[in-house]
Amino acid sequence: MRNSGTLARGFRRRAGDLVPLVWIALGTALTAPGLAAQAAGAGEVDVAALRSTAPVPIPRITEEIEVDGVVDEPVWDTIDPLPLFIMSPTHGGEQTERTEIRLGHDDQYLYASGRMYDSNPDGIRVSTFYRDIYSGDDLLSFVVDSYNDYETALWFATTPAGVRHDRSISNDAEFSGDLPPFNQDWNAHWDVRTTRNEEGWFAEFRIPFSTLGFQAQGDEVTMGLTIYRYISRKNERQVYPAIAREWGRLAFMKPSQTQRMTVREVRPTAPVYVTPYVLGGLSQTPVLREPSDAASYWAAERDPTTEPGIDLKYSPSSNLAIDLTVNTDFAQVEADEQQVNLTRFSLFFPEKRQFFQERASTFDFGTGGFTDRVFFSRRIGLERGELVRIYGGARVVGRVGGLDYGVLNMQTAPAGGRSGENTGVMRLKQQVLNPYSFVGAIVATRLGRNGQDNIAYGVDTQLRPFGNEYLTFTWAQTFDEQVIERNVLDAGLFRARWERRTDRGLWYNLYYRRVGPDYTPRLGFQLRRDFSLFGGQVAHTWLQGPSASLNNITLSVTGESYYRNADITPESRSIRPEVEFDFKSGSTITVYSNTQYEDIRIPFRVGDVSIRPGEYWFQEAGIDWMLPRTAIFRGDIKTTVGSFYDGRRAGLIFNPIWSLSRYFEVGGGYEVNRIEFAGRDEATTTHLGRLKLSFALNQHISLSTFAQYNNLDERTSINARFRYHFREGTDLWVVYNEGLNLERDRGFDPRLPWSAGRNFMIKYSHTFSF
Repeated sequence: MRNSGTLARGFRRRAGDLVPLVWIALGTALTAPGLAAQAAGAGEVDVAALRSTAPVPIPRITEEIEVDGVVDEPVWDTIDPLPLFIMSPTHGGEQTERTEIRLGHDDQYLYASGRMYDSNPDGIRVSTFYRDIYSGDDLLSFVVDSYNDYETALWFATTPAGVRHDRSISNDAEFSGDLPPFNQDWNAHWDVRTTRNEEGWFAEFRIPFSTLGFQAQGDEVTMGLTIYRYISRKNERQVYPAIAREWGRLAFMKPSQTQRMTVREVRPTAPVYVTPYVLGGLSQTPVLREPSDAASYWAAERDPTTEPGIDLKYSPSSNLAIDLTVNTDFAQVEADEQQVNLTRFSLFFPEKRQFFQERASTFDFGTGGFTDRVFFSRRIGLERGELVRIYGGARVVGRVGGLDYGVLNMQTAPAGGRSGENTGVMRLKQQVLNPYSFVGAIVATRLGRNGQDNIAYGVDTQLRPFGNEYLTFTWAQTFDEQVIERNVLDAGLFRARWERRTDRGLWYNLYYRRVGPDYTPRLGFQLRRDFSLFGGQVAHTWLQGPSASLNNITLSVTGESYYRNADITPESRSIRPEVEFDFKSGSTITVYSNTQYEDIRIPFRVGDVSIRPGEYWFQEAGIDWMLPRTAIFRGDIKTTVGSFYDGRRAGLIFNPIWSLSRYFEVGGGYEVNRIEFAGRDEATTTHLGRLKLSFALNQHISLSTFAQYNNLDERTSINARFRYHFREGTDLWVVYNEGLNLERDRGFDPRLPWSAGRNFMIKYSHTFSF
């Protein structure tokens, strides 16, 4: 710790100390093999010449398709297969295995067939039977921009074993500093079947237009589609249409890069899905006996549960979806992954509950970073980590013209001495100027919470004025019953952002954000309050030539400065240069250095030690290594070492996954941080361990066990889930949860019991369609 009266000069001096590191990284990048060839444009493919600028019609199928994965209907041979382009490992390279993918439709369904021939059928990769878990399998996948908005899409995929994967995509699959663009917890009604023989593997998809949603112009519907086959052992991605390298490693997921395609005279049904459920279970909680019995301090308080409930899903038109829920339950949701907090801010946990996944991106209203937002659905039915009964609610989402809209309202029960509350959100987004620009608004309310009513509203716009340049402006304001708002500025949040989106050459983002001291979004998430932020990132990506082992090299520098609004004094500052090596094998290595300044005025604890008030400069360096996702043994390793406030820290994170067979997968994670403060003879070590065992007999029967240990609370938690999946929407779940006290002795009686509490639940849900 030191007192820096000349803070600005100190910051410039320390930033200057990093210049040699930046130039070393730059020199490494410039001398990488193949860089000179790519700089001269060697091996580049004219992608524009391979794409159709006019929408491509999808043929109408008049005969019945039996979705059995055999691909033997004569109609398939009357349709031309799609011309495929190689994206990886070498962009524009030669196709090593023959693939025939065809599309068709009738009044109600979009059909797709794939004949994935393979010269080595024993090499076809099937690593798991688990749904929505990618374990390095071969894939046949479809990205469908059904509303033709160039921003959102639905992703459907299957493996040679017929395992289903589906997720929703938002923000054109861009990690642009706001919300994550993928939602892998989204599930939908659709069908797929696969078969295998000595020639390869084969698949047939049937996706209802009622699942996709769309807008028609007359009798014609325009959608965007990207279709690809992935051969895992070769890291070979065969894609339609051809996509330029400048859009990065996830270009095949971007709605803006799909091929526009048309279907005619679509007459989808408007099915009603009614899903009642019944839940039975028993919870057991240790309670201290009164008066205490020396022979047995603890007794078990048992709480049996029997609950019915019902969900309803209805799409009265192709561009409108209505969901209703009564006595909403999420017993089958997997436990959150524990985190070690090395900061003075709250931790963020993602939403996993299925009801909140449908068109969830419609309600997105990011206000900065990956966490801050006006609406955060985990605020509903969860209070300080404890479940609160949800009586029910409704959601309506749809699209009219270029307007996306969504309305959500939920009612919770009284709990913990607090009254029940009603929560609601309404979101509007209108496309303007071009397919990549919009203006929007949001209103979020949290009412009836024991005199803590809260209302938030916001307006935002994203504009793409030219090229790949994007401008974003956001304003939000809150009204809270417990807060005396001094003025509009103090109760508000303003954000401006200018970015260039590309993975070729120079790209950047510059941003400013101000959050007032009275801004309180109780239905959202806000990491910091009462600050002004100036930040930005400047980067350059060098694409490598066909003969190089690398796809690209990226050098970037990110800097941020947080200032307190009250006295304009700096609260936090950081500058981080890094270089990333993206290999054609699928692995990524990132080397970075981080210099940080923190002005602490209120002490906080990290593990067993306290960070005292004062001004601190500290530096760290680290290496992150992500192994290829296609490998049987995969994962990531992260290491960091350096100073930490007035001490030093060394950290290691290792998250391995091992697919032993298609029936059994072992996943885990271990994070350790050793923090020492030699000047005050204090030290602490944090340990966080995870172990996940996943068993899947087939696509219908699975069992997962997830155990976690955190030495900071000296407790282990176990979450075990058995699932029998009869069909989409009909499931039997058996769920077991328990916490174990590993450190029972507290220096006084009574010792803690082994079990901190357990519960056992059985849930059956069955979907009826009309």
